[in-house]
Amino acid sequence: MMTATLAAGSLLLTVGGNVPSATAMSPNPDHAVTSTIVATGGTPSPLAPATGPSPTRPKGHTINTHKVRWEKAKPTKDGRKIKVIWWSGVEPCTVLDRVKVRETSKRVTITLYEGQAEDAQNVACILIAIQKVTTVKLKAPLGKRKIVDGARS
Repeated sequence: MMTATLAAGSLLLTVGGNVPSATAMSPNPDHAVTSTIVATGGTPSPLAPATGPSPTRPKGHTINTHKVRWEKAKPTKDGRKIKVIWWSGVEPCTVLDRVKVRETSKRVTITLYEGQAEDAQNVACILIAIQKVTTVKLKAPLGKRKIVDGARS
């Protein structure tokens, strides 16, 4: 375990696991403080982001609604559902409005739509990316059909 203490404001930073480097510069409050923490060995530190995408359901009724590209689509073993994974912002500033699914004999086109919640018009929004996942039910099992991102076409 490694502990670094900064004089400014008596800030205590504790990180568990293997930490090959930790640096802090300029305890003077008039200068910027820079710190670099790298954790290895698979042991999450208190500063590490949560693992796995955040489960999300469509909420509807958003404003400034637009198509969003997704990153991955993983069918379930029985092929009747598809888990769609994408990068997004935090709620209520970025909300999954709806998911459109178009099925043909050769492909399944999935289009995600996001927007801002109606009641979040005067909310300060932080700019942070989080990974989200939603599950889509198909009318027929996927089989050999291709999965297509509707926001890319």
